[in-house]
Amino acid sequence: MLAELRTGKQFSGTHHETFGMRAEQADAVGKTLNYYRSIWTEDPQAAPRFLWNAKMRFGKTFTTYQLAKKLLAKRVLVLTFKPAVEDAWKTDLQNHVDFDGWQYLSRSSGSDPTQIEKHKPVVYFGSFQDLLGRDAAGNIKPRNEWLHTVNWDLVVFDEYHFGAWRDTAKELFEGEEDVVANKESKYANDLDAINEELTVLAGKEAEFLPITTRAYLYLSGTPFKALAMGEFIEEQIFNWTYTDEQRAKAEYSIEHPGQRNPYAALPQMRLLTYEMPEELLTVASGGEFDEFDLNAFFEATGSGAGAEFKHKSDVQKWLDIIRGGHIDHARKHLKVGSRPPLPYSDVRLLPFLQHSFWYMPNVASCHAMANLLAEKHNTFWHAYKVVVAAGASAGIGLEALLPARRAIGNGFDGQTITLSCGKLTTGVTVAQWSSILMLRNLKSPETYFQAAFRVQSPWSIKNPNGDNPNEEEVLKPICYVFDFAPTRALRQLCEYGMSLSPNQANPEAAVKDLVAFLPVLAYDGANMTQIDAGAILDLAMSGTSATLLARKWESALLVNVDNGTLKRLLDNPEAMKALERIEGWRTLGDNVIETIINKSEKVKDLKNKAKDKKLSAKEQKQLSEAEKEYKSKRKLIQEKLIKFATRIPAFMYLTDFRENTLQDVITKLESGLFLTVTGLTVQDFHLLVKLKVFNTEHMNQAVFAFRRYEDASLRYTGIDSHPGLRHVGLYDTVVAKEADPVPYA
Repeated sequence: MLAELRTGKQFSGTHHETFGMRAEQADAVGKTLNYYRSIWTEDPQAAPRFLWNAKMRFGKTFTTYQLAKKLLAKRVLVLTFKPAVEDAWKTDLQNHVDFDGWQYLSRSSGSDPTQIEKHKPVVYFGSFQDLLGRDAAGNIKPRNEWLHTVNWDLVVFDEYHFGAWRDTAKELFEGEEDVVANKESKYANDLDAINEELTVLAGKEAEFLPITTRAYLYLSGTPFKALAMGEFIEEQIFNWTYTDEQRAKAEYSIEHPGQRNPYAALPQMRLLTYEMPEELLTVASGGEFDEFDLNAFFEATGSGAGAEFKHKSDVQKWLDIIRGGHIDHARKHLKVGSRPPLPYSDVRLLPFLQHSFWYMPNVASCHAMANLLAEKHNTFWHAYKVVVAAGASAGIGLEALLPARRAIGNGFDGQTITLSCGKLTTGVTVAQWSSILMLRNLKSPETYFQAAFRVQSPWSIKNPNGDNPNEEEVLKPICYVFDFAPTRALRQLCEYGMSLSPNQANPEAAVKDLVAFLPVLAYDGANMTQIDAGAILDLAMSGTSATLLARKWESALLVNVDNGTLKRLLDNPEAMKALERIEGWRTLGDNVIETIINKSEKVKDLKNKAKDKKLSAKEQKQLSEAEKEYKSKRKLIQEKLIKFATRIPAFMYLTDFRENTLQDVITKLESGLFLTVTGLTVQDFHLLVKLKVFNTEHMNQAVFAFRRYEDASLRYTGIDSHPGLRHVGLYDTVVAKEADPVPYA
């Protein structure tokens, strides 16, 4: 009603929000629109692609709808790999006055999508699991046939990082192990088909999803691999990172004093890491560096009320420690004269733990934790309502969110702990969550920060006194990430910081930029200290070795063997001659690249044919053989190129010119030796790099990591191997060597 009074218009349904786009949202719409138009000017029939590398809380759904309005779009298709994000897409469309008259449809909406009103704009939300799934005969599911007859104006791929780069189907259901294992699951039968479809997602969209559209928009908060692999060029990308957001928040207050800050409600994130007591470290430490293994520590068996931790007594000690109730632990702190800010004992942290999210290793551990917290002796924890968002009983997608929202209510009247091992970690908004406890091992910084940013949702009250619509009371100025495996946590932070700035020459500068707005406090068993970028890198490297760093040169990320790269090689006679000079290449046989491309095209054709009718036995055999052949040959090429790449770091040891880039060492100082060691001339290698066969961004990071580790280990013994050195060369760039960080105490 207030919106109607202000605007003089009558709105249908729940439309009441009137806020406009922030400056960066308008920039995203403008840049995308200009790019689309530039492509359409060249080719009116083209379907341009654009990526929004925008962090969680950017407002991707609202801004996408604004882009659709600017495009005068009538038909918008939103596809996702995470069905739980539907909540945001539905809410933004139905609540904002700008989209009055728009229709929202999805499989769960209960509407018949074939009966949509033609004169009204419509948004259809669907998941790849559903829309790419086929029946037993390989045909499009009857309920989805209408989808392929619509001429869409805009197709949006949301949570793109979950589907791109040939991830396995199991990762679509990360943390929902029960769903994957349950053969009765409504998705289980489609897993193989989905996994197969994902292997061709890097190709043209129309080839894996036969639809027609004017334009494609990709949305992701962590598109690190797409950026690193050059999947989108600079003109096709809009960037808005956590650092951008927090910098805008700080600058707005300075530049517009007295005005309402549109970023005020976006809380600053803080990472607190804790070294576990020795008695608990010994329970679950192992591997090359005896790192604390969260998955092993919280290992559990059984299900539901019968679930129990393997190390139940030790998990109980951990529960006592984090609330400051473990007597031996408290006695040690009295001796050293310090009391670290433990999550559930420090009065400064308790307000941010009223509603928290605990990220557990698996379904069994979620149920085991709920059971342990409920035991009679754990009276402290009985004040918290525990929600288990894990397992088949919790539901899929939005179904798992409703119990958490019901338990939290308005956020003021009680306390909750939500336990999950994957559900609700992407695309959902629970404003009252203010802290997350990382209680599982996560290898990927994408997954780590996707989960961490769940607690950065704004929580505020607009016009709290009812007399000033521009007033806003921020209830959550800060949010916290608590991690109990410090080395792993800091390693994730380093990788995230460097991935946020793929074009930043100095990896340390990228991390420094991030921690300027994401303070890191580390507890080492005696003191809790804020640490800087240099110390973070040193601590992250302390959990590695020269052997593991050398293995960075065995990473598949260093080389590209997709069809696009192979075609570029095939079209360049000089490049083909260079490849033949790589050791062992000739053993692959003649025309190996051409064979891969032809066989993969044949496989694609047969699979497309299978969508329309069942293949004959002969065709099935051809498909199987062709698929097996091109996959095995592609892997052989990848192995040869990686083996070649492993020889490049040798040049780090062959010179003391550390201010020179490794590329300069190779090309200007040791070009003859390079030919001897690798079999290629410098010119050959440059050509392959130019054709994107080798990824220089990952080479830079590999050299940086190794040299930092080498310097830190020498400095520990009191040796400065290169006194007075002010710059350090990486692979193809030189970075400034900053003053040594203050030793971490």
